[in-house]
Amino acid sequence: MKTYISLSMNDGLKMLSQSKNENSILLDVRHPDEYKTGHIPGAVLFTNENITQEKAEKLIPSKNTKIFVYCRSGRRSKEASQKLISYGYENVLEIGGILDYSGELEK
Repeated sequence: MKTYISLSMNDGLKMLSQSKNENSILLDVRHPDEYKTGHIPGAVLFTNENITQEKAEKLIPSKNTKIFVYCRSGRRSKEASQKLISYGYENVLEIGGILDYSGELEK
């Protein structure tokens, strides 16, 4: 069974910055109120509880997109990553929680 790849926040963000010219997206799967208090710059809100195959395919049409997923601590990002894999996405990278992020936040 295909699974997602888990990386540290630092390694994941480094890989994301190196893949800027490729088809990639950074997903924040926390709740909207958490997202509003501050998120990693460029992150798109896609709340874990609301992820369905239909919504995922609207937001991310290509199954080959590199999808970097994070939440607060790492639990929801693992759940969301597994859902995306089950919907047929090929490049899902789970990068843990924003608690491990030390850069600037966007509000």
